[in-house]
Order: sequence, then structure tokens, then C-alpha cells
Amino acid sequence: MATSALMNTYGTKAATMAKGNGAWLWDTKGNKYLDALSGIAVCGLGHSHPAVAIAVAEQAEALTHCSNFFDIPNQIELADKLREVSGMSNVFFGNSGAEANEAAIKLARLYGHSQGIELPTILVMDNAFHGRTLATLTASGSRKVQAGFEPLVRGFARGPFNDIAALETIGDNNSNICAVMVEPIQGEGGIRVADKDYLQKLRALCDQRGWLLMLDEVQTGNGRTGKYFCYQHSEIIPDVVTTSKGLGNGVPIGACLASGDAALLMQPGNHGSTFGGNPLSCAAGLAVVKEIVDSGLDKRAAELGDRIMTGLRNELATTAHVKEVRGLGCMIGIELNKPCQPLFMAAMEKGLILNVTAETVIRLLPPLIMTDDEADQVVAILVPLIKAFNKD
Repeated sequence: MATSALMNTYGTKAATMAKGNGAWLWDTKGNKYLDALSGIAVCGLGHSHPAVAIAVAEQAEALTHCSNFFDIPNQIELADKLREVSGMSNVFFGNSGAEANEAAIKLARLYGHSQGIELPTILVMDNAFHGRTLATLTASGSRKVQAGFEPLVRGFARGPFNDIAALETIGDNNSNICAVMVEPIQGEGGIRVADKDYLQKLRALCDQRGWLLMLDEVQTGNGRTGKYFCYQHSEIIPDVVTTSKGLGNGVPIGACLASGDAALLMQPGNHGSTFGGNPLSCAAGLAVVKEIVDSGLDKRAAELGDRIMTGLRNELATTAHVKEVRGLGCMIGIELNKPCQPLFMAAMEKGLILNVTAETVIRLLPPLIMTDDEADQVVAILVPLIKAFNKD
């Protein structure tokens, strides 16, 4: 179903979805799809999860919105839960990952000015993706995202991902840098996984230089990589961490968490959001965090990801046009040696939802509640499609 009343920002749609349950979606024609994308890392609990549905329904009957002029019990409780699972100090709530990253950028600028820096500059990475607002698309490393929206925002420097030495050199030549903003795993950039000690070295570098370490966990957070937050694999605490996507399981919510000196920067009047932290979205967020923690879904994500990646590696070991199967937890990339966008529709035709990012990488972001049998189905459907793709 299409309408000219919508701006053409997403192109031709593959189907019209009518309902979902668990790891499955159904379109208006009755076709059934195994969702290995989770609405792009959003529905970590799967579709129509009862805990989220009940929480949202009950809150909608009580109060959907007031304003941040008043205390909102759900907001306070969710902030406490996130502080507990993250080790951070406090939280600002917005409505999306881009808004969470905007809050982080503003924190960095407040920090830079407090250090006497006239043009506070954030060091960001090649091939990064942080959002589509003017500041976050400037922070992103994709010319495709930025094209046509110039002039871009000042106050950003760029370096290579997973290369500490290069960042040290950039810092030696730019005294305006006050923060580093990085994804622990580059999602849109092709499921690029950094070295195991990368975040530890980055933490040490930031401590040495007096920079804020700001981690974009919009996609990697909320259990997806096998810990509640991906940085917890490295046993560090960042100064700022942002998240969204899986936090609301489909209900819009974003969060910017801060610790140490960064937690003291925002004061009344510095920042705000009309809808951020409203009772409805925070009810959904609370249900999600409790379910992930109480059911151990972060650990389940690690098991599930290992199962899928092992299956793919075993089945594709001799497939010449497959360069690498990589990932962490339920964040998986299969890189081919040529652009593979047609595999999106080929998979849809076989009842599997995935996507292609960075032109040559098949991206899988399965829900954390997927069963072993469903995980095996993902491998069983996808492997023949990949093997046949080189013949097309």
C-alpha cells in the first residue's frame, strides 16, 4: 500500500506488515517471515512481547503524557534501573538514538568550554553512523548520509576506527579535541568489530589527554552483544554512553547516560525534550530492562549469536565469495566480495528478513528471544542464497 502523501524517504516497500509475534512477522497477504533484523535492532524481545504490551496498555489507561515540569515515576524508576545495569551516574531521556547522541554532543561542548576550549572538537570515526540530525550526520562517516545537507556542523575531527596510534597523532595536532565518540561495533558501517582491547586503550588515551570517552550504544546496547552494554565486555566505564533502539522494543525512547565529571555538566535550561521520558515510553523501557535482566537475555544473545555464526562459518567455509563471518552476540555480519543488495529481496521471497549494509555486508540482528530451531532456520535459508548469489 503506497500513498503520495508520504515523502519518498524510504523508496519502494517490500511488503505491508500486518502483525508480529515473537521472531515472526505476517504481511497483509498472509505471508509469514522469520525476522532476523528485529526492526533494525529494535525488537530485541521480539514482536508483541506480552510484558511490553501489558505495560504500555496499562500506562495508556492511566497517563500517557504530562511534562517534565513534574516528577514522572516511571522515568525515575527507569533511570535507576539503567544506572544499576550500566554503572553510570545519571540519565537524560529523549525519543531516539539521534537525540541521545545530540545530548552527548552537547555534553562534549559544555565540557570543552569548561576547559577553556574556544572550538570544542569531537573526534569521530571513519564509517561511523550516529544519526540523521545535522550534528549527528556530521559525526557520521558516510558521505551518502551527508550529501546535500551541507554546510555541515563545525567541531568534529575524524580518524580511523580501531586505530589508537592514529588517534594519538590526531590529538597531537589538534588541541581543540575534548572528546571521542565511537561505536563499540560499527553497525551501519558493516558490523565492524574492534580489537578486544580497543576500548581499554581508548579509555586510557582519553584519561591521558583529558578527553571524554563517549560510546554510541544505540545499536549495541540492551543485551544485543552478550552484555547489557557492549563496553562491559571490556570492563571499563565511559564518561557518556547513548542508547535507544532495543530500549523500548518499538516504543520510541532514547537515553544519554553520563558518569564522573560529565554527569555534572547539564544544569536547568541547558537541554530538554517535550516528549522525552514520558510515562508511556518509560513504561515500555522499564518492561524491557526488567525482562532482559530477569530472563538473562544478554547471555542468551551470546549463545544465539555463537550458534548462528558457527552454523554460517561451517556451511560457508569453502564459499569463495564470502570474505568473513563476524560479529558479537546477536550482531552478525557476512561480508561478500561484491555488492549484495539483491539478497534482501531474495531472502524475503524465502520468508527471511535481513538487510544489507555497507553495500557488501549482510547484516543479521535477530531478536534475543529467538529459539535454537529458529536460529537454525536462519542459517538454513540464508546459506543457499549466499552460495547461489555468485552464480547470478
